[in-house]
Formats: sequence, C-alpha cells, structure tokens
Amino acid sequence: MEFLRTVVAPLLPYIQVILSVLLVAAILLQQRGSSLGGAFGGDNFSAAFNKRRGGELFLFRFSVVVAVLFALAALINLFV
Repeated sequence: MEFLRTVVAPLLPYIQVILSVLLVAAILLQQRGSSLGGAFGGDNFSAAFNKRRGGELFLFRFSVVVAVLFALAALINLFV
C-alpha cells in the first residue's frame, strides 16, 4: 500500500489526463452509423447493421480498453 502512496499517487493525475485525451480521441475518430445518403433523404436503414472490421474494430476495442483503464485510475485515485 505504501508503494501506491509514494509512487503511483503523484503520477495518477498525469495518467488520468493522458487516458482522458486518448479516450476522447478514440471516441471522436469512430464513424457514425449514418452516411451521406441519409442527409439527402435516402434510406440508410442498412447502415445501422454493419459489422466492425479492421481499423474500426481496433478503434472500438481500443476505446473500451482505455475507458476501463480510466475507470480503474479513477477508483485508485479514490482510495489513495
């Protein structure tokens, strides 16, 4: 427990800032479900049921991992 107070506690605000910036960037880089056809009145019903592949899947998983790490950092900050 002493390790958390002496080593992790001073670094925790910087870790949270880095994780929050990464989380915001990962969320903003994800594509929306609608395409340009929906803006002109076209039916874009099938776009909601696409499967994530490649970079989109990586970005989705990355944002989930960063969100979990951010939540853990917040809990650690609560108890330290």
